[in-house]
Amino acid sequence: MSWLPKSPKARRRLWVVAAVAPVLALAVSLSLFAMRDSVTFFFSPSEATPDKAPAGRVVRLGGLVEAGSVVRDGEGQVAFVVTDTVAATRVIYRGDLPDLFREGQGVVAQGAFLPDRSFRATQVLAKHDENYMPREVADSLKAKGEWRPAAGSSGS
Repeated sequence: MSWLPKSPKARRRLWVVAAVAPVLALAVSLSLFAMRDSVTFFFSPSEATPDKAPAGRVVRLGGLVEAGSVVRDGEGQVAFVVTDTVAATRVIYRGDLPDLFREGQGVVAQGAFLPDRSFRATQVLAKHDENYMPREVADSLKAKGEWRPAAGSSGS
C-alpha cells in the first residue's frame, strides 16, 4: 500500500477524513432535498412557459397590472391580467388585495398555474411607495428593454 502515508499520525488523519466525508456529503444532500419544496421561482409572463412553470407548481409571477383588466365578483374573487408588455397572464385571486394594488402598477403574485395556463394566486404583493418595484420585475423589464423608471427613482 504505497499510496498510504508512512506516518501513523498522517494515516490516522486520512482515515478520519475518509470517515467524515461521506457523512458530511449525506448531510448536505439531505438538507438540499428537504429545502427543494421551499424554493419558489420567479417568472414574468413571457418566461412562464409550461416547461419552466408547469401546472400545479408553486411559483411567483410578476409584472404590471394591465389597465382595465381588474374584474371583481360579488364573492370576493378578483381576476386581473399581469403583463410584462410581451406576454400577459390572467390571475385569479380570492381575498383582500393590498391597499396599494392598482392598474398599471407592479405586482408579484404567488400561486400556481392551472391546466388552462391561468394563474391561481394565494398571495398578492404590491409596490409600497412611488418609486418601488420588486427587483425581479424591474430586472425582467430592463432585460426586455421596457424599463421606464419614474422621475427621481434609483432604478431598483
